[in-house]
Amino acid sequence: MARDPYLVLGLSKGASEAEIKKAFRRLAKKFHPDQSKEPRAKDQFAEVNQAYEILGDAKKRAAFDRGEIDAEGKQRFQGFEGFQQGARAGAGGGRRFEYEFGDAARGGQAGFDPSDILSELFGGARGGRRSRGPHRGEDVVAVATIPLKEAVLGGSVRVSMPNGKTLDVTIPAGSDDGRQIRLRGQGQASPDGGEAGDAIVSLKIAPHPHFRVEGRDLRLDLPVTLYEAALGAKVRAPTLSGEVELGIPPGSNSGRVLRLRGKGLPAGAGGPAGDLLVTLRAMLPEAADPALETLLKKMRADAPYDPRGKAFNE
Repeated sequence: MARDPYLVLGLSKGASEAEIKKAFRRLAKKFHPDQSKEPRAKDQFAEVNQAYEILGDAKKRAAFDRGEIDAEGKQRFQGFEGFQQGARAGAGGGRRFEYEFGDAARGGQAGFDPSDILSELFGGARGGRRSRGPHRGEDVVAVATIPLKEAVLGGSVRVSMPNGKTLDVTIPAGSDDGRQIRLRGQGQASPDGGEAGDAIVSLKIAPHPHFRVEGRDLRLDLPVTLYEAALGAKVRAPTLSGEVELGIPPGSNSGRVLRLRGKGLPAGAGGPAGDLLVTLRAMLPEAADPALETLLKKMRADAPYDPRGKAFNE
């Protein structure tokens, strides 16, 4: 004999519709045979499902609370009073007798089905009482690390998936870090002849030795000589699409930022094309230079200056 559905779901008779649904979700997930390790999971899952068929349907719940149906949803005998109510229409007219218990006892809400919630919990109608048709295979997920240049300009990468497949994945130009590429039908096979799952490849952009990604802009630290920074110059600067000529204004301090428009990440779903922001880094010569040392000593003696200003001296 089925247990009281309120006891099965751990609820009081005054429980709200939301509380009933929440209790069913929790217990269905706990006892689902595909993932529960409970020794009686299958029986407990069926009991939870039966309880929700009663309490999850407003009319059936009302009929149960009035004692018109039992915990299995079967009609209870109401005695002679109920018999008289049902036989009323047949008296003297020769019409067929119908025992009247109301809509709640004859099936409740049209379309009510706990498997709708099970579908949300477990995907499709897997494990539910009324699974319809073959099940779709599981998706498989992998991460592919790609160079920054391929993320910007496009390319391809070979990826080994968890299901043993090796796939050649096309990388669209302008791909951001974390972008997901879905390959239909390349996931796990269906256990019962249904549609195969998908392969989902998440892109991770490898650190670049020179460029740093900042939104859709790229940053580059560019070493320059003291005379290039002081006197100005035209120098070659790398970009992801090849070298370009960069003009350094005279008197440029180390740390000055020059902008090359449109040389960052290309335009795409993430927004317009970014820029390349070049930070100048003035460098001393690696080898000792007596002439430079003499010049700097003379500058220190004859024309000293304080680049730090008051802000650093207070």
